[in-house]
Amino acid sequence: MILTPNILARLVAIVIAGVILQLSFFSGVEIFGVSPNLLPAMVVVLGLLGGTMTGAVAGFSAGILVDCLLIAPLGGASLVLLGVGYLGGLFRERFEIHNSLVVPLICMALTLVAELGSGAVALLLGLDTAISSLVIRDILFKCLFAFLLGFPIYAGLRRLLRPALVDDLKARRGGGRPTVLGT
Repeated sequence: MILTPNILARLVAIVIAGVILQLSFFSGVEIFGVSPNLLPAMVVVLGLLGGTMTGAVAGFSAGILVDCLLIAPLGGASLVLLGVGYLGGLFRERFEIHNSLVVPLICMALTLVAELGSGAVALLLGLDTAISSLVIRDILFKCLFAFLLGFPIYAGLRRLLRPALVDDLKARRGGGRPTVLGT
């Protein structure tokens, strides 16, 4: 990803809008008793589009903003989302995406990692939380919602960040075989 001041402003706006959408809208929506978590999928897609550094910085920024707005212990969400964004970017740098289902599947798998990581951080920090067998159901539904949200998030962010995408420049110039990221 080519970072210019305009693209940097777009990334900041995307992260702020994602956090505000998560805290104001998605946290109030309940489907099957579970509210979808937009942030891991958004951070994974930013990592897939921009690489490890973009994913990690976007994840940390979104996490620290969530922690500050929820008056939660600082660093828990930012640590988890930093790791998820980094893993999304690492996938982009190591593998090519040849199928349109790969992005939602990565969103689903890394949302599972984020939910398990959030639980581990909560336990390590000693937060008093009730643990029951319904936690597994909630995590699985959040992974399913991340799979379904992966399609529109990827399409929207790809459109917003199109001028900065290196793969898109290669496809427009006719260099190389286009992949799902490059089409």
